[in-house]
Amino acid sequence: MNNIYMLGIITNRGMREKFLQFFKEYHIEVTFTTLGRGTASSSLLDYLGMEATEKAVYFAVVTFDTWKNLKRGLYTRMRIDVPGRGIAFLVPLSSIGGKKILQYLTVGQKIEIEEESVLKNTEYELLVTIANSGYTETIMDAARSAHAPGGTFIHAKGSGVEHAKKFLGICLAEEKEMVFIVVKTAQKNDIMRAIMEQAGVDTPAGALVFSVPVTDTAGIRRMEELLEEEEK
Repeated sequence: MNNIYMLGIITNRGMREKFLQFFKEYHIEVTFTTLGRGTASSSLLDYLGMEATEKAVYFAVVTFDTWKNLKRGLYTRMRIDVPGRGIAFLVPLSSIGGKKILQYLTVGQKIEIEEESVLKNTEYELLVTIANSGYTETIMDAARSAHAPGGTFIHAKGSGVEHAKKFLGICLAEEKEMVFIVVKTAQKNDIMRAIMEQAGVDTPAGALVFSVPVTDTAGIRRMEELLEEEEK
């Protein structure tokens, strides 16, 4: 699958409503927002004339054509180049769990579905699962049933839930949890399948899952080693 990316934008927290409206004007209907805090020193903030370090982090799935148009708007309309205003980045996706999920996440955008080829020789991938709030353990139980390692979750707020009924045939809650799990590429399909079957959109968890290629890792204890210890 080519030309599909995960967009990330980090900006000041107080601009959420302005950014959500901005996204819709560029046909980005489905976004996920979580909160963060900047790490700039007080002396740097004073130098830049800034006060707040409270941040909002936005995630969305976009095509490259959408990104090209959005990028121009980020400079000309949102003035993202102003010091301290924010930063945007693009990460290629390697797979999305189901055609309907892809249609939902990219509603309003023109998409091309081709052979999966972006960084396909990587040894690890990052699975990103977005589910209704309160179902993190359900997600992890499903992932562990396919021998996934541990994960990390953050709380988020979704937009575009009104499109879920059209594309997925269900109603989704606005409050979300995003679960991040780094897995071996060879295990990816089994783990994604387990999450979709046990906690997918036709369950109360309502999980959406996609993967991002990882070029290198450190600190990961191989699951094979753990399984070998259990068998001893």
